[in-house]
Amino acid sequence: MSRRPKNPQAQSKTFSWFVLAPVIGVGALLGVVIAVGYKPADPSDGIALDLADATPGEMVLIPEGTFVMGRDNGPEDEKPAHEVTLAPFYLDKTEVTNAQFAAFVKATGYVTRAEKKPNWEEMRRNLPPDTPQPLPEDMVAGSAVFYPHGSLNPAEWKSGGPPWWRYVPGACWRRPEGRGSDLRDKGNFPVVQIAWEDAAAYAGWAGKRLPTEAEWEYAARGGLVRKEYCWGDARPGEGGKWYANAHQGDFPNTDTANDGFAGLAPIAQYPPNGYGLYDMSGNAWEWCQDWYDPRYYATSPRDNPKGPDVGEPDAMGQLQKVRRGGSFLCNDSYCKRYVPSARDCNPTDSSANHTGFRCAKTAK
Repeated sequence: MSRRPKNPQAQSKTFSWFVLAPVIGVGALLGVVIAVGYKPADPSDGIALDLADATPGEMVLIPEGTFVMGRDNGPEDEKPAHEVTLAPFYLDKTEVTNAQFAAFVKATGYVTRAEKKPNWEEMRRNLPPDTPQPLPEDMVAGSAVFYPHGSLNPAEWKSGGPPWWRYVPGACWRRPEGRGSDLRDKGNFPVVQIAWEDAAAYAGWAGKRLPTEAEWEYAARGGLVRKEYCWGDARPGEGGKWYANAHQGDFPNTDTANDGFAGLAPIAQYPPNGYGLYDMSGNAWEWCQDWYDPRYYATSPRDNPKGPDVGEPDAMGQLQKVRRGGSFLCNDSYCKRYVPSARDCNPTDSSANHTGFRCAKTAK
């Protein structure tokens, strides 16, 4: 698979974290770590836990039904469009919030992947044999953070990947942008900097699970048939109406916030879809249960598909899980993956400040 998208508008799946090479997940710290002398003790830890709210998030019953999954006029991994029949299930009305995730951490002491120091022996299995071992001071916990600068021209990408992503020591769900950031007054924002394994752990604690990819797309469509967007056919901003939190302006440099927000928004700031679900498009990427295989649709069962038994390895040899819904960084000039048919993927240990989740539950 090519590591470099040929067309900025092509919805390439070769980069993780918004078309970024997934090596930052296990930690390709080399060349991208910002040396900031991170210290574990941080006031933001207490600020995050003070938000804890164990009140269960409201769930919506999604009725059983049949729909057309994918599309034939999109990227190859969305083909072929095919009918899928699903049993009824429940889905969180909103993305899991900082307050809800804080309650989980407070109750269990759970430590997310981004808060754990990278393990070189684990890292080296996914790197070229001649990769030099990082210095001890560079082996610090952290995650990917978006920085609004750079060029859309791959020929100008010095490190081989989009320059608007950096691995930042100290970045985690408590400090989404690293040291100096915190969750003050953000209890009702989607929790981000969440790896798949973190989302799965929360779901299990809450007595839920992650939605299958088919469940997610069916719910996102809100009962509409083969519409381009979760809300229908109207383009974002058409007639002065905005339906999701995405990026407007000169990507990746300037978000004009025409939709009301530059960066992540609190939950439920835009109209719900036909099933009463909020933010199924934009704001934060959402993890699904399924392994990712770009050719899975050709062999997917019609009834209640749960994804392939194992995913296709990326260029670094890492298996990937599906993400859906796009984020506040989606921009039609580069990444239109906030439409309901669009697929994305990342390794299970990858996290970034635009990735969260919501949970599902089987209807009895």
